[in-house]
Amino acid sequence: MTKSEARDARAEDSFWDDGAGLVREEPDAKRVYDLEERTARFGEAIIDFAKTIPLNSVTNRIITQLVGAGTSVGANYVEADDAVSKKEFLKNIGTCRKEARETKHFLRMIVRAVPELKPQARTLWLEAKELHLIFSKIWRNK
Repeated sequence: MTKSEARDARAEDSFWDDGAGLVREEPDAKRVYDLEERTARFGEAIIDFAKTIPLNSVTNRIITQLVGAGTSVGANYVEADDAVSKKEFLKNIGTCRKEARETKHFLRMIVRAVPELKPQARTLWLEAKELHLIFSKIWRNK
């Protein structure tokens, strides 16, 4: 992680921290370590969350971007898993990393547009953060 990424991470964490600290809400027993399944569940959760967002001219655009980025994480992981070369694998893992980070951004924008959705968005944001960190580690360990 670069210095600017570390600085950005601290700023993001402060946005989502409601005083209780950033702790994953679900117990470890429910966590999925199969990345294909985990990213698929994440995409499904993003779609389900998007269905709860009230529609207006601002949220419509954000929802489109959020769902696109959130579901692309899994799609790009499947492509990486089926890669025929290390170069192709790393390219797709890099895309997973970018899409997870973009998802975090659009979750924050939705909370700005609809503040009452912050608790649900926070849970998804934490998962997007974890996925971003996982893909960053894979990508860095080329």
